[in-house]
Amino acid sequence: MTSFAMRRGIMAGACASLALALPASRAQQTRATGLDAFLAVSMKLTGRASFDPLLAERVHAALARNDAGFDAKIAALGKWLATHGGTPTDIITAALDATRPELAKTVGSVMRAWYLGVAGEPPHVEVVAFERALMFDPVGDMLTIPSYCRGEPADWAKKP
Repeated sequence: MTSFAMRRGIMAGACASLALALPASRAQQTRATGLDAFLAVSMKLTGRASFDPLLAERVHAALARNDAGFDAKIAALGKWLATHGGTPTDIITAALDATRPELAKTVGSVMRAWYLGVAGEPPHVEVVAFERALMFDPVGDMLTIPSYCRGEPADWAKKP
């Protein structure tokens, strides 16, 4: 037979664990909403239909770590893009420079993260991708990504 004190302890433990789980799920929902908005803006800026999900999470997390208001800026940029149509990013940046310079900077940060694989501003720059950075896509069918030696040691010293 279970005592009243024992039942009360079990209930208190269950309620405490539930209370700890609720804030985490809300944080996950907020992060998921921010990631979805980030992906929608990224698709408009890059013209791509999809991104690698793991890479997208890494890029979004790195950009959010480097800018506390990043998700709010992405939401504002998404609204701006919805009312101004899909134009090339250099035109978007030029238009935003005059009216919303903080959003123009956000466009540059997003494009730099996707194409160069780096997030943040010096001295706090974080590499989030190299081999999967979008800068290699246009030449991927002809060139190998310059990350590893393709021949034997010192093969560059031999005449072709």
